[in-house]
Amino acid sequence: MSDANQSFGQALVKSLVGERGHLPIARALPDISVELAGRVHEHMPYTIYQLVKHMHYWQQFMLTHIEGKKPQLPANVMESWPEETEPQDEATWTADIQAFLAGIDQAVTIAKTAQLDNTLPYFPGETIAGLLRNIASHNSYHLGEIVLLRRFYGAWPPPGGGYPA
Repeated sequence: MSDANQSFGQALVKSLVGERGHLPIARALPDISVELAGRVHEHMPYTIYQLVKHMHYWQQFMLTHIEGKKPQLPANVMESWPEETEPQDEATWTADIQAFLAGIDQAVTIAKTAQLDNTLPYFPGETIAGLLRNIASHNSYHLGEIVLLRRFYGAWPPPGGGYPA
């Protein structure tokens, strides 16, 4: 692995986990209750639950490409958003969060070990690094919405604090 590949991989890891730019994503989600996850805000189009499910959908889509497989492209982007606004129960919600965070861990491992400029067989013109960057930026974008919703609901910061303040 080249020095440039390793350096960029380290930068991707920081972006994937949420270092520096915002609270690490693993600290922003686990304390969210089922009730908070499904709470509907009149000025927001999605609940926290729907945001996490949407993030997970696209994260897995991109990780599948990175694995050299061809995921099914949705007919419409709205298919990546769940219709239900809340989790079925606490166990399901906990599993949803754990699955999402496991995907981040998988992306981090790839960023640390893969040849990042390798192209992808079913995504012409794209590289492993490009999709990892896309995962990081997509998750960061929607994490901001989750933090905003938590602030609206008086559920911020999470245990252990949050930054930026």
